[in-house]
Amino acid sequence: MRAQWKGHLRLSLVTIAVELHAATEASARPSLHQLDKKSGKRIRYEKIVPGKGKVADENIVKGFELGSGKHVILTPEELDKIKLATKHSIELSQFVDYCDIDPRYFERPYYLTPADDVSAEGYVVIREALKAAKKAGIGQMVMRGKENLVAVRPCGDGLLLETLRYADELKKSDKAFSHVPAKRPAKDMIELATELIERKSGPFKPAAFKDHYGDALKALVAEKRKRGKVTDVEEDETPRPKGDNVIDLMDALKKSIGGKSAAAPKPRKPAPRKKARR
Repeated sequence: MRAQWKGHLRLSLVTIAVELHAATEASARPSLHQLDKKSGKRIRYEKIVPGKGKVADENIVKGFELGSGKHVILTPEELDKIKLATKHSIELSQFVDYCDIDPRYFERPYYLTPADDVSAEGYVVIREALKAAKKAGIGQMVMRGKENLVAVRPCGDGLLLETLRYADELKKSDKAFSHVPAKRPAKDMIELATELIERKSGPFKPAAFKDHYGDALKALVAEKRKRGKVTDVEEDETPRPKGDNVIDLMDALKKSIGGKSAAAPKPRKPAPRKKARR
């Protein structure tokens, strides 16, 4: 699996190298592209300025909209100067019961894995500790230029990281539900509805539900392939850099419990141990 992010997971003084992988399969649901009806070629979009034409990539900058079409221009160099402690690390700064997180805050799941064998020991310690406490770790990380609020919890043999929405990203439900009647319906109606729910209750089995539209679309594509033209699209593969490893696990855990500074140690290559692990 290709890592979408590489960095470090921090639990006080315990720091381990980790990788982030997508937990969802985008290609599982069929998607359609726009094509030129006459040539059959895919339609591409160019970056243009009205009245000027196409703009070269090196001349494109980002801008923060102030309103009424006015923007504050920000160059890549200026954006790179914004230093964020979470840019290459995920620090678990709070722990909560997983069921206490409002489902509306959940955004997207990722698999969080150890970057290498050296990091695996610390990774398993954190996984088992979260399992024993029945908690999810809350932290922040930077990915694709955006600082994300995240929750980390055990998932099978590993850890699941889920990006969360910030509080100001959620709309209040008051207006959406303002037209819902406040008066409770008749008791017998509620009892009948409750009985129906109980009859249809059972363990959640996602595999039992099918994407009927997607299946029908795939069948249509398969039928038309016999008469249509197929175009292969090649995509570049960017080589993955090697991650640094950090850890003297037992020492870091003891110092963390002892209430010493929680500043993360600088990444270093693992050195031979002087003492046997207890």
